[in-house]
Amino acid sequence: MTDAPATPGTTAVFTTLIHRATLGGRDDLIADLSAIAWSLAADDEAGQQWCEDNGYPGYTSYGTLDDMPVRYSVVEELIGLLDAHVARFAGELAFDLGGKALVLDHIWVNILPEGGIHTGHIHPHSVISGTLYVEVPDGASALKIEDPRLAMMMAAPTRTRDAPLNLQPFVFFAPVAGELLLWESWLRHEVVMNRADEDRVSVSFNYRWE
Repeated sequence: MTDAPATPGTTAVFTTLIHRATLGGRDDLIADLSAIAWSLAADDEAGQQWCEDNGYPGYTSYGTLDDMPVRYSVVEELIGLLDAHVARFAGELAFDLGGKALVLDHIWVNILPEGGIHTGHIHPHSVISGTLYVEVPDGASALKIEDPRLAMMMAAPTRTRDAPLNLQPFVFFAPVAGELLLWESWLRHEVVMNRADEDRVSVSFNYRWE
């Protein structure tokens, strides 16, 4: 049990952390991932059908491919980089893993066209989720994060427009190519409408505890 401070004043509790980083100097890896995404979008007929059946704009390999690390050595290399960031984030979250580890559960590519959105959702059965941004044209979609307490606020007033970031009900992360975002998988998030003329390309993934 952790006791709150006994001194008078206002105390911040229940913080939600987002890990943000760049894969500095790895333009080669980002270019290879872009080529993979476009190749899959052209050749994965089952994935194309999955997107059509599920109303997913553009293309995602989420529903059809689970062997990207076996297919592509560059994805295996990427996972090594992601492992390091996830381990660092787990430390920042003060996770007690009990001698177990956070391991990659699933990794997939996304191509979101102009006008495409990905509505609010969480990632059940995993601990850490994230996205590496591969192609981010001007005006491309931001990642929208929702305060997990929002549904319980009921009669609470709205926040002022200039409220501190940690008090805002929604926070938008506008990424750039080569940038990595990590968050806890229970955190509700969405991809807002892509207003760019070009497609937005990313690689998303989940880590489980085992």
